[in-house]
Amino acid sequence: MTPEEMAQVRPRLEAFAAEMLGGLARSDQRAKGALYLRGLLLDGKRKSMQPMATRLGVDHQQLQQFVTSSTWDYMQVRGRLARWAATFIAPRAFVVDDTGFPKDGLDSPGVARMYSGSLGKVGNCQVGVSVHAVTDWASAAIDWRLFLPMSWDDTATDDPEMATQIRRRRARSRIPDQVRHREKWRQALDMLDEITADEQAGGWGLDPRPVVGDAGYGDATEFRLGLERRGLPYVLAVKATTSAHAGEAEPVTPPYRGHGRPPVPRYPDGPSTLAELALAAGRRALRRVTWRHGTRKGRGNPTAAMTSRFLALRVRPANRAIPRGPDGVLPEYWMIAEWPPGTSEPTDYWLSTLPADTPLRELVGLAKIRWRIEHDYRELKDGLGLDHFEGRSYLGWHRHVTLAALAQAFCTSLRYDPKAPAPA
Repeated sequence: MTPEEMAQVRPRLEAFAAEMLGGLARSDQRAKGALYLRGLLLDGKRKSMQPMATRLGVDHQQLQQFVTSSTWDYMQVRGRLARWAATFIAPRAFVVDDTGFPKDGLDSPGVARMYSGSLGKVGNCQVGVSVHAVTDWASAAIDWRLFLPMSWDDTATDDPEMATQIRRRRARSRIPDQVRHREKWRQALDMLDEITADEQAGGWGLDPRPVVGDAGYGDATEFRLGLERRGLPYVLAVKATTSAHAGEAEPVTPPYRGHGRPPVPRYPDGPSTLAELALAAGRRALRRVTWRHGTRKGRGNPTAAMTSRFLALRVRPANRAIPRGPDGVLPEYWMIAEWPPGTSEPTDYWLSTLPADTPLRELVGLAKIRWRIEHDYRELKDGLGLDHFEGRSYLGWHRHVTLAALAQAFCTSLRYDPKAPAPA
């Protein structure tokens, strides 16, 4: 925003900040939080502390102290943001994802050479895992975790000298001792527990919603089973090579020969891949589905129908980790496959635990709702400085991304309020 636009919306921003930061114990913390939000929202290429302080006309140490060494609880703020999103956005789904934060040095917490989708390659970066409350018209990044590679976990090595070096790095970044390497899908489950647990149990009390994620999460059988144990339905992207039996397949029990252990029920034929099952169903099973209307540039084309061809089959994924019933039957799921015109086979696959009578359009709509996350990351990074934090503390990173998420939520509140005095 320009200074003139900020002047117009500042009363609304102050009220929003008071709502989100109202639980902070000290008035100076609440004031510094509102100041930091203004810095993130004002125009400027860099949203690190010194450039923001210059635009705000304050000493950057005010911002630095608030983010890195003050005593406020960022989890409390996230809880308020999540409850705001539950009311204002009324999410259709929770989407899990992760994004990279390129870094030149090796001293920022969690930095390592690893693959980043943001970079599209292996590079020096941090990775943040996030959960978003999402509808087709709006979304909010309500929870975050900084991913720590094994190179940041001194308990993950048997080399005493290496462990000592890691402990020193952790101490410099002030990483709490209980924070260790944890797979991204496990971090996602931790956050979903936080979001949906009852407030009396320390959670935020949001109603459960279907969980959506890309194949980085869907291909983790443990993640899918973790969602099922929590009673959270899902629509998760998976690879075409995922093994499964057709829904109508049934196990049989071989005859007992009278010696050794009695045989157990098993499927007489080996599993197929999802791609093979989709090809066997063929183009005759396809249906054209429009899942939303998006914008299209060009005169006379204000919107464009997002349309493609899909099929949905009942299947029984065959990973060994999936528990079977006493009769050997594997649980049944939806497989959704997108097969665009002009392609010789489907291009994308999803597995879902939504009920067997769920309409195809509902399945597709949830599978495709991940587009909101790319919008979130782009807005947070390009306009609100999500990846501009230059501090080197674990606590500071989590506070900065929390405040960036608040800034995005404020922009959302303006964007969808016809009475807003300035564009967001």
